[in-house]
Amino acid sequence: MSVLITLEKVSKTFLTDEIETRAINEISLAIEQGEYVALSGQSGCGKSTLLSLLGLLDSPSTGQYTLAGKVVSTLTRNQRAEIRSKEIGFVFQSFNLISDLTVLENVMLPLTYQSGLTKKVIEDKANAVLEKVQMGHRKNHFPSQLSGGQQQRVAVARALVNDPKIILADEPTGNLDSTNAEAVLQLFEQLHREGATICMVTHDAASAQRASRRLEMFDGRLIKDSANQQQTTNNVQAIDVAVG
Repeated sequence: MSVLITLEKVSKTFLTDEIETRAINEISLAIEQGEYVALSGQSGCGKSTLLSLLGLLDSPSTGQYTLAGKVVSTLTRNQRAEIRSKEIGFVFQSFNLISDLTVLENVMLPLTYQSGLTKKVIEDKANAVLEKVQMGHRKNHFPSQLSGGQQQRVAVARALVNDPKIILADEPTGNLDSTNAEAVLQLFEQLHREGATICMVTHDAASAQRASRRLEMFDGRLIKDSANQQQTTNNVQAIDVAVG
């Protein structure tokens, strides 16, 4: 695997009412293609800020961020926007679906901002990812006609439609009951097995254990970076079954 993301002593400082708050404090990190990373920690530890930096929704105050070989600080605003639309898929806790668009139209939306794609190509790609997340049968419904778990599956399909280099998920199960949360986590595991790179922010320890690698933050610093033993054991069992 090759390195997709590199952070070198990245910090993020906010200034409010003349009070300086360092949300991210000199984090150095590398994420390889195909990794499934869970980023956990208490509320206010900086994990959502870090995810915003990774998704080019914000910029570091100091340090260097390299994404797929590109040094982010050297990019123009338009170049950053283009990378966000083509190379990064976002999944949010609140789904962020547009209420007056159908499921299919919501998933098609990111592709409509790209030039050179015909309506048929856009529709075909959207239909394909809806089938992948088992929501093809609801493509003509509106978000209000779906359960929370179904809306999150549509949101995942929308994140996948651009064939992104990385999926960034911010508390993707936070608004779901246990049954729907389990379904979404199983979907992420399936995508990971198929080669997707995923970085998921979660405050839930059980959800974090589902990833192959766990990062833990405290007061803006990265205090733990380890492979999840449960995932390692599961992978070994899967290999044993395949060999047997």
